[in-house]
Amino acid sequence: MFKIVRKEALNPFVKLMEIEASYVAKKAEPGQFIILRVNEDGERIPLTIADYDREKGTITIIFQEVGKTTRLLGTLNAGDTLLDFVGPLGVASHFEGLKKVAVIGGGLGAAIAYPQAKKLHSLGVEVHSIAGFRNKDLVILEKEMNEVSDKVIIATDDGSNGNKGFVTDMLKKLIEDGNKYDLVIAIGPLIMMKVISNLTKQYGIKTVVSMNPVMIDGTGMCGGCRVTVGGKIKFACVDGPDFDGHLVDFDEAMRRQLMYKSEERQSLDDHTCKMGGGANA
Repeated sequence: MFKIVRKEALNPFVKLMEIEASYVAKKAEPGQFIILRVNEDGERIPLTIADYDREKGTITIIFQEVGKTTRLLGTLNAGDTLLDFVGPLGVASHFEGLKKVAVIGGGLGAAIAYPQAKKLHSLGVEVHSIAGFRNKDLVILEKEMNEVSDKVIIATDDGSNGNKGFVTDMLKKLIEDGNKYDLVIAIGPLIMMKVISNLTKQYGIKTVVSMNPVMIDGTGMCGGCRVTVGGKIKFACVDGPDFDGHLVDFDEAMRRQLMYKSEERQSLDDHTCKMGGGANA
């Protein structure tokens, strides 16, 4: 069993949990993920490692309550336990030889971008962080990003925080203002990562994206998390989740993302009905 030692609501839909998992914390690095199971009847879901503390032996995860398992996870509190918590999985991000990097997170992607920015900052790299949200009430990790970045830009679709626009607009302006980046890291919705990759390709800036397709076992055996990169099949769980954004087939990835929407909705509806004591309870 893995104990929840801290729970925090970052906004009305997003929760943070710090989990006791000393063996995972010993080896965790930015870019990696865990797979958890809430209880014996639960499904296995992957979540990115948002932070880790080797001394305390804890792993921090951040999740949005959108499906059956994340909603179930959100009902737990500090002191409760998880049945399974496996990791670290995936290939850690590589940051050798970098001097100036733009780290971009869209929505919940900011939670994945944060550990990247934190690691780069610790290596003495100049970090410009850009995060985008629909409105000011959904902004997360602004304080934390400021602590590990030389420049932070928070944009909202509706301008409710005083800075209206998309992350792509903000990145383009920074580039046109003369910032020369060795690398751009983009993490968020597939369409966001596609647009950013198209933009950076025009400027010849190396770009890394984090892919999060449907994943089952997390060890490369099931093939569910396959993505096409440079015309070749890769598996996000063992070859990624980081990939060259200029080589990813985003259109295929977006089609695959929609494959199980009806099943996911049915599972959530059944779970909600049971929680509410409805006809299927």
